Amino acid sequence: MKRSFLFLAEGFEEMEAIAIVDVLRRGGVDIKIVSVSDQLNVRGAHGVSMEADVVLRQVAEEDAACLIFPGGLPGAQNLSDSPRLIQLLQDHFDRGGRVAAICAAPALVLSKLKTDRKYRMTTYPGFEKYLVNADVVADGVVVDGRIVTGKGPAFALDFGLTVLREIVSQKAADEVARGMLR
Repeated sequence: MKRSFLFLAEGFEEMEAIAIVDVLRRGGVDIKIVSVSDQLNVRGAHGVSMEADVVLRQVAEEDAACLIFPGGLPGAQNLSDSPRLIQLLQDHFDRGGRVAAICAAPALVLSKLKTDRKYRMTTYPGFEKYLVNADVVADGVVVDGRIVTGKGPAFALDFGLTVLREIVSQKAADEVARGMLR
């Protein structure tokens, strides 16, 4: 299985990043945490720092199964402001790759994705206006084709389990959920 990547920028939502990485690693996914800056240490929106595995310039799109974007402010905006990351996102999607974003990231990051159709997405309340080329719904987690979106921090575990189901299997997601007493 190809590796998946979770991208961090200063001001990311810690609960989302940690929960998603934890769920995917429990499910056997080879997931790497990527800093979009040249520093491995990235500080979250609430002062919690995480150490990334690699920096963005070390990531090759063809190595990716899924690109994952946590939200948080200003983290999601900082992800969106990275031309290199947005190009990686577009190239990955154009080649048939899967993408996942939660909280403000569907609105601020995935809104920059050029697609051939409207996708159903959810996002943090108040950010719907950025998703002009999507059908925005209020659900906690939404899967539409190769795009998985989540509404916010309270949905981080469900989002992680959904991404696991999409890139590995329902069985893997069920086993991880059971082990977490979910």
